[in-house]
Amino acid sequence: MSPPVYSGTFGAREAERLLWRAGFGPRPGEAASLAALGLNGAVASLLATGKDKLKGPKPKDGRGHGLSPNDAWGHDHLWWLDRMVRTSKPLVERMTLIWHDWFATSNNGVNSQKLMLGQNETLRRLALGSFRDLLLAVTSDPAMLLWLSGAENTKDAPNENYGRELMELFTLGADRPGGYSETDVREQARSLTGWTYQWKHSGPTKFRYDPSRHDPGTKTVFGRTGTWDWFDAPRLCLEHPNHASFFVQKLWSYFVPTDPDAPTRSALEQLYTSGGYQIAPVVGAILKHPDLYTGPSMVKPPVVYTAGLLRALNRSIDTSDWVWLDEQAGQQLFYPPNVAGWDDSRWLDTASFRGRWYAAATALGKTSLDPGRNAGKLPADETQLLDRAIASVGSPTVEDGARTLLLDFGRNALADADADWKLQTYPVLIYNAMRQLLLALPEAQTC
Repeated sequence: MSPPVYSGTFGAREAERLLWRAGFGPRPGEAASLAALGLNGAVASLLATGKDKLKGPKPKDGRGHGLSPNDAWGHDHLWWLDRMVRTSKPLVERMTLIWHDWFATSNNGVNSQKLMLGQNETLRRLALGSFRDLLLAVTSDPAMLLWLSGAENTKDAPNENYGRELMELFTLGADRPGGYSETDVREQARSLTGWTYQWKHSGPTKFRYDPSRHDPGTKTVFGRTGTWDWFDAPRLCLEHPNHASFFVQKLWSYFVPTDPDAPTRSALEQLYTSGGYQIAPVVGAILKHPDLYTGPSMVKPPVVYTAGLLRALNRSIDTSDWVWLDEQAGQQLFYPPNVAGWDDSRWLDTASFRGRWYAAATALGKTSLDPGRNAGKLPADETQLLDRAIASVGSPTVEDGARTLLLDFGRNALADADADWKLQTYPVLIYNAMRQLLLALPEAQTC
């Protein structure tokens, strides 16, 4: 049985949700263009392979200089945020962000932006390919070898860090019937022994597999006995009965906030296993599923929200402020809080919303109108002001209830203009305020 496919209207509203869930929101006019392709064509265009052609000016820091993502603090965040803003392959970039959360690795432990960026390129290159290839690449990735002590795991002193997370967080899940045992953790640690590196003044380098550090003995993992090594350890996880259900459920959760029903879950698992652990077919099926279009909204991760602001406003990375603004909103790239990744239940609370508010203000700053220089140039009409404000921020969908509140705000503010100078300047102030409020609305934070 194939997974169900959405058969309702696929217009600009649905395309807008798709672009937010599978990317970083639409540029002006992009939702309508995608809707014209129909659901199948839209998803196919997002899944299409090919080189990513970054559109727009190259990123700069606040002093007008180019970025140094390998060594300047925060420039790694700016470098990746720029890719999110300028990408022509938004689904690939969004999947790269998903894998960064799935295989959460932090520079707080790696202490090398260069190695973190190397891992990032690996996640991007394999983003929609084989999960088997991705898992093997992550297992042998230098940043991961440092983060979860893989390079310290030897036959004389087995380290269980990566072996445990390989099963608990990456492939099988914890505390599930028929799952893994503490014996499996120890035996996987033995299987994964052998990696090492050299230390130079510039940091760790020349990561390699050294057979003399590997435990060549017999191991029993999931009841299967053999002389397993680092190549076998991920394979044994993929072949475990619990893997397909774990993979489908976790991948689904990045796109849809409610659990899939049993038939959908079964169909997606079959699609995944019969396709040899290919990622793209499962992602494509999720992006066509009715639940994505008819289900509840999801809160946008902070960097997705920020990238979407900049895409909608056609603004490039021209300030370093995005680092602290996104961190204040709860997400600094390359610094997930722990190996489990970010807690998306905290994306929108009283602490993190302040960062989103200032992110919107910063994004709008260069195009806000000066009341003195623009006095008398805008109509003293709340409907016209709101329409202009909506158009200026990329023409997002605005729900009727929000529109009514914004019109009430404009009407009441204009009613207070009891002098000629107020009649000249209030429309400008109201227009600026409406733009900020549009980007702070609940529907602006969710998709």
